[in-house]
Amino acid sequence: MQKLNIQATIILVVAFFMNACANQAKSTENQPKENHIMTDTKSNNGLPDTATFGAGCFWCVEAVFQEMKGVIKVTSGYSGGEVKNPSYKEVCTGLTGHAEVCQIVYNPNEISFKELLEAFWQTHDPTTINRQGNDAGTQYRSVIFYHNESQKKLATKYKTELDKSGAFAKPIVTAIDPFTIFYAAEDYHQNYYDQNGDAPYCQYVIKPKVEKFRKVFHDKLK
Repeated sequence: MQKLNIQATIILVVAFFMNACANQAKSTENQPKENHIMTDTKSNNGLPDTATFGAGCFWCVEAVFQEMKGVIKVTSGYSGGEVKNPSYKEVCTGLTGHAEVCQIVYNPNEISFKELLEAFWQTHDPTTINRQGNDAGTQYRSVIFYHNESQKKLATKYKTELDKSGAFAKPIVTAIDPFTIFYAAEDYHQNYYDQNGDAPYCQYVIKPKVEKFRKVFHDKLK
């Protein structure tokens, strides 16, 4: 297993065009929070099932998991904080306690939670605290919000085994926390890569991740 690393030349270009994910959204952050609905979706024994992951900027996470077969819907949003119905601008301060996350609704008959975890671990750096690349802050923390005991046990076991295997040079810092409430992000954050593929952040940060994901997980694509 290898970590996703953006080549040095790409990092330089990214630094020129933008400082972080939040900067790319400045032109749209003042849009009204239309349809910004609080969602409290929990897993059950029937279909579909739900996973909630935070792995840095939710634009990247969304773009990756939308590609996987068995995934029905991916929604970008916020979890793990104290403020009710937070806005993107508020979450970006790092003061609400929320992480940028994606809520993934999937068919467990087509893809398992373990397979989702595999994609989660391989598509971000789980050894950096509150940071992914140029995106820094508690809102970018690596976190799994488990919806039931089965998800908790599997995520904990997977994390322990990865640490023991030496797959990463540094210890994994991913938090494994109970799911409480998920707030869907503003409309302009949804399907961001699909709708803004020519934007600098998409070209130099998201696109390389998606392309590498397609090569590594070619047998799990839609």
